[in-house]
Amino acid sequence: MKQKHNQIALRGGSYSLAMTGIVLAILVVVNIFASVLPASMTQYDISSTKLYSITSNTKVVVNAIEKDVTVYWIVQAEQEDDVLENLLAKYESLSEHIKVVKKNPDVYPTFADQYTSEEVPNNSLIVECDERSRFISFGDIYLTEENMSTYSYNTSFDGEGALTSAIDYVVSEELPQLYILEGHGEAELSPVFSEQIEKENIETTTFSLLNEASVPENADCVLIYGPTSDISPEEKDILSEYVTGGGKLMVLAGPLKEGALEKLYSLLADYNVEAAEGIVVESDREHYAFQAPYVLLPKIGESKITEPLIQENYYAIMPIAQGLKVRDTSGAVTELLTTSETAYSKTAGYDIASYEKEDGDIDGPFALAVSVDCENEGQIVWFASSNLLDDVYISYSSGANLNLGMNTLSTLMGEREAVAIRSKSLNYSYLTISESTASLLKVIMIGGFPLTFLGAGIYTIVSRRRRQNEPV
Repeated sequence: MKQKHNQIALRGGSYSLAMTGIVLAILVVVNIFASVLPASMTQYDISSTKLYSITSNTKVVVNAIEKDVTVYWIVQAEQEDDVLENLLAKYESLSEHIKVVKKNPDVYPTFADQYTSEEVPNNSLIVECDERSRFISFGDIYLTEENMSTYSYNTSFDGEGALTSAIDYVVSEELPQLYILEGHGEAELSPVFSEQIEKENIETTTFSLLNEASVPENADCVLIYGPTSDISPEEKDILSEYVTGGGKLMVLAGPLKEGALEKLYSLLADYNVEAAEGIVVESDREHYAFQAPYVLLPKIGESKITEPLIQENYYAIMPIAQGLKVRDTSGAVTELLTTSETAYSKTAGYDIASYEKEDGDIDGPFALAVSVDCENEGQIVWFASSNLLDDVYISYSSGANLNLGMNTLSTLMGEREAVAIRSKSLNYSYLTISESTASLLKVIMIGGFPLTFLGAGIYTIVSRRRRQNEPV
């Protein structure tokens, strides 16, 4: 009997040893197989901002590439940025036309000089296709911006936006053309707005209508940015003919310290949109910022231009604005930004002595931005503030104003897939759960799992002893 028990135990031990060996062999084979699979099949991005994922915009741009693109990675040995390395690997896996080549500046100290005269930090990129190239500094990949509303700094990763934009630039034969009107004391484009336009591969040209009979034929859009003097009747006629012929016009024009923009605003009057005299102020504290009733927090209307802001819960800031009264009944005018019902326009303008409503002030509500559909698919988008895209208000709005401006250009010039790839925040986010959920998880982790494994162990031991005691 004792011999039989020993034989049974020996057989049981041999069986266990064999099964262990088989399981180990399977694990080795699985690991070898997994090691040769592409990262896209073995990695899953669980980060809240999808830091390690490629957007659909990039996939569309990359999949359309028909030319060979080389991405030179300027990096010293063993100094590679892990996030950037992961990103570059994904681009290579998306298209056989994209090749990443490392260039160690210690080995090739003058390589980058043929592409840029700027300083080239470690982990910078150079994107090249045929005769075109674009340099992407490491400082353009990791962005640090001050959040004026929280008095803190936000760090974000813009590797995908910068790289996709560069690829789109070097493979494109024709780029969208933005013509910027001059000759009326217009403001210079703010640095942040200008940089974003360049990033979106929009070519800009300044021009004057004082000596021209028409808007250039290759203009995809005309921008009027913060004029301080009015246009002439001839210029008004040219611009009117341009938009009714299918042209696109974007205007930022607010109240002036001296004079008025009667001829310019007559472009809107042609579509039954009237400009109210003075500067709009809000009496509702929820609709103005920084204890300044003229720095408005407008309501956002639904449109293709404002949809991204609504989806992302962004709020634009409209400083020093002129009120617009929409009298249109045809549906050609869409109100993009509006005041509250209690807003009014101070006819004293820049000479405001009191923010309280006085005799002569004009009752609201007002539109602060409108989109006008013109004949032959022409379009005007009008912001009744010259300061909307100033750097300070872009910062105060946490980028909402910039997004609004770029969404407008994107809509007017035609949607391009490289547009609006947002940088991805690197700031920590924390998982917040309720007290009841935390208690449930504690019970499961402390009690549930150990009891489950204990039960499984007891069951296994009892089963083995029963088999050993069975007669042979």
